[in-house]
Amino acid sequence: MTSVRVWLRLGLLLYAAGLSLCAAVDTTCEFYDNSECENQENCNSTSRFVMCKDEQQQEEGKRSHCYALWKNESNVITLVKKGCWLDDNDCYDKSECYEHDEAPEKGMFYCCCEGNLCNQHFDHLPIPQPDRSTAETPRTVPVDNSKELFRSLMYSLFPICGIALVVAVTFYMYKRHKSEHIQCFTRHKTEHVQIPTQDPLPPPPSPLLGLRPLQLLEVKARGRFGAVWKAQLLNEYVAVKIFPLQDKASWLNEQDIFTTQLMKHDNLLQFIAVEKRGDGLEMELWLITAFHERGSLTDYLKGHLLKWSEMCHIAETMARGLAYLHDDVMGRNGEYKPAIAHRDFKSKNVLLKQDLTVVVADFGLAMKFDPGRSCGDTHGQVGTRRYMAPEVLEGAINFNRDAFLRIDMYAFGLVLWEIVSRCSAVDGPVDEYHLLSRYKIILPGSLNFIHVPLPLSPGPVDEYQLPFEEEIGQHPTLEDMQEVVVHKKMRPQFRETWLKHQGLEILCETIEECWDHDAEARLSAGCVEERLGQLSRTVNITTSNTVDITTNQQTPPKESSL
Repeated sequence: MTSVRVWLRLGLLLYAAGLSLCAAVDTTCEFYDNSECENQENCNSTSRFVMCKDEQQQEEGKRSHCYALWKNESNVITLVKKGCWLDDNDCYDKSECYEHDEAPEKGMFYCCCEGNLCNQHFDHLPIPQPDRSTAETPRTVPVDNSKELFRSLMYSLFPICGIALVVAVTFYMYKRHKSEHIQCFTRHKTEHVQIPTQDPLPPPPSPLLGLRPLQLLEVKARGRFGAVWKAQLLNEYVAVKIFPLQDKASWLNEQDIFTTQLMKHDNLLQFIAVEKRGDGLEMELWLITAFHERGSLTDYLKGHLLKWSEMCHIAETMARGLAYLHDDVMGRNGEYKPAIAHRDFKSKNVLLKQDLTVVVADFGLAMKFDPGRSCGDTHGQVGTRRYMAPEVLEGAINFNRDAFLRIDMYAFGLVLWEIVSRCSAVDGPVDEYHLLSRYKIILPGSLNFIHVPLPLSPGPVDEYQLPFEEEIGQHPTLEDMQEVVVHKKMRPQFRETWLKHQGLEILCETIEECWDHDAEARLSAGCVEERLGQLSRTVNITTSNTVDITTNQQTPPKESSL
């Protein structure tokens, strides 16, 4: 009896160990993507196997599945994609990959399953509908034409019709009151005034978004118009900006700006699609765009110092994006993009790619200037208080195209100040300037001859601060901004060490010309882009020439007396 118990315990231990080993095995799926073969000859389109956990970096407790996506056009099956899918309740406990919808949307068939290589074989097996022809036909009730029955019916129907009419009128008045309340709330926001826009039909969503919902992963930022999520669409990450219903005007305005012709540019945020989620007052409005892991310029400057070359790259690409937004652009095929004012330009609305290239984002308050169309009675005092130009704070705006573009340039000068404040060139010689310290730099245009002196001994770089944070703190009121910017005509201060660094001195002069109190004296975005490009290219070229001189051990040229 003792030996039997020992064998039973041993068997149970082996069974438990087998279960744990099976649970530890990662799901393997067949992978295929026909987009890898587009516009290629002799493409190897054979599928391969992938491990879902290694490919998608799943969180603990999440379940992995396999999926297949194909077309069926005139009984010709074309495979589109195969791969791994992250934790979907519709895929639980499905060992085989079958599509059960009788007529899937846009002719695209989709199925998912659970288990190793379960998506190798897929099929379309619609669920049969019950045959209504066999249902029992209701019997016809004979009508009694007697006067007594007619009188009884009239007495019964009149109260019912009256009650139904009262309910309908009550519901209509309730909906109308709710609609007026939402519009009133939108118009009377305390800090920002919404742009009055019509409600055009939104562009159709991306075909891929119509197949399966996006998977929201984590909140990356929150603002006055809602939250920005990092989400997954098949095998790529996207950003989803979710607007509540009361901010529908901003959602519609961003659609209108993004869908304007010729709005695709390397330094403008890439638009993907829009969607509506939910019903009634609980409806959410989604804006799907490209995702950038580095986030906003504000967040990046808080945790990083900038080298001279990095600062020039960020400043130049930021100017290039704003200049393109401000320009009227004609396409080769007759397309036309009018000038667009951002109206809420700040470092929080400037995103960074992996190589620190800038993309300008958030067009909820932007305004287009179509030819022959007046600005009308546009609300001028919009945007973020800290970045408002003097004429905005005073409420003395000329409602024309150039006036709104100059308001953007004032805010651009403040953001450029933020970038310079985190440049490590003020904390000692940057590599380029270490080589250039004994030579003259010749800049094109009006910059003439510029001498780069030997670096002095400045103090360390300050912690990141927003514009005017030192003067009026982190939460200024409108009256605070009017007192500092309009009446005292103050601007964020330049450190003394910046003005002793010749490259930074040029940038400080550019900043001053951007935030000039006289709006008509401010530089245009195109002029700033050209000036920053000249400065960046001249430094790089001169650096290259200086290395050659040092290598050849030639005597450096003497300083000019000019």
